[in-house]
Amino acid sequence: MPKFSDRVERISISGIREVFEAAGEDAINLGLGQPDFPTPDHAREAAVEAIRAGETDAYTGNKGILPLREAIAAKHERDQGIDVDPDDVIATAGGSEALHIALEAHADPGDEVIIPDPGFVSYDALTKLTGAEPVPVPLRDDLTLDPAAVEEAITDDTVAFILNSPGNPTGAVSPPEDIRDFARIAREHDILCVSDEVYEYTVFDGEHRSPAEFDDGGNTVIVNSSSKLYSMTGWRLGWVTGASERVERMLRVHQYVQACASAPAQFAAEAALTGDQSIVAEMTESFERRRDLLVSGLEAVGIHVPTPRGAFYAMPEVPEGFVDECIERGVVIVPGEAFGEHGEGYARISYATDEEELREAIDIMQDAYEAVTAQA
Repeated sequence: MPKFSDRVERISISGIREVFEAAGEDAINLGLGQPDFPTPDHAREAAVEAIRAGETDAYTGNKGILPLREAIAAKHERDQGIDVDPDDVIATAGGSEALHIALEAHADPGDEVIIPDPGFVSYDALTKLTGAEPVPVPLRDDLTLDPAAVEEAITDDTVAFILNSPGNPTGAVSPPEDIRDFARIAREHDILCVSDEVYEYTVFDGEHRSPAEFDDGGNTVIVNSSSKLYSMTGWRLGWVTGASERVERMLRVHQYVQACASAPAQFAAEAALTGDQSIVAEMTESFERRRDLLVSGLEAVGIHVPTPRGAFYAMPEVPEGFVDECIERGVVIVPGEAFGEHGEGYARISYATDEEELREAIDIMQDAYEAVTAQA
């Protein structure tokens, strides 16, 4: 057998994927982080028109088409009040690639990257692929990341920390004072804050704030995507923006691993960003109703759930054996330890599914809970 790189041997297939494969075909899937809304018609039509006009037959520039990058810059000015130069935007193959090139451009073997625990599965894996060491930081009881805990974890080897608000897998939204503090930490310690903002528009309580609003030293890189903002997961169109020097280094990675994002997806994302925004409120209102349905249903069962303030995930505290019992009964949820050591004793539930299925799933989860607690 050939020898494989140490970097790839340090990572494994996501625990989320393992859960999917263990479930039956007819299972209710509460494990998938995907909105169940269609992509906006005007975004689809923009891609179709570009294809018919022959505008998608060739590579675009490495950074992406200028109208898309201008739309992204305008979005950040509108939503965060920050001045982004379109030349400092790279269109990527989803938020996943944006995260990848941000870490590849800033981390070396032996460096450390602070990540939330529990946190999105890619943070640990992508850090390891750079050769750097992930440093997990436990979350507070309300599942937000504590700036003091991040600052305490910083060493001479720390090059970056990752912030994700609203958060996956927690649904937590960091308060503005914490976001301001994260910007201060990055500036004072001269390290990078990678701000994963892909759930930016899905906030029920509080508000989304970006550390870039408080960054006057170029220590923040924003990762975002059309996937969750506009229900475009299959289009694979994200972006990354930051200081010019950082963008130039990330571009070096992007041009070799991707060349450019999908051309049809770029035209679709431009239309999504500049067109009718009513889908944003529609999705948020629907997810809030589903959140309330899930939280009240699980609390009635006896399962404690820190109330999610954003995204479309809940992370209840569950007894041992609960996840397996749910899967055996046909409801797919993800064990908390798939997102880090401190996720043990929790489960991630995605409520990005219709309310009828959600009610059915709650009934099944009640049966599962009663089964495992009766055995205890």
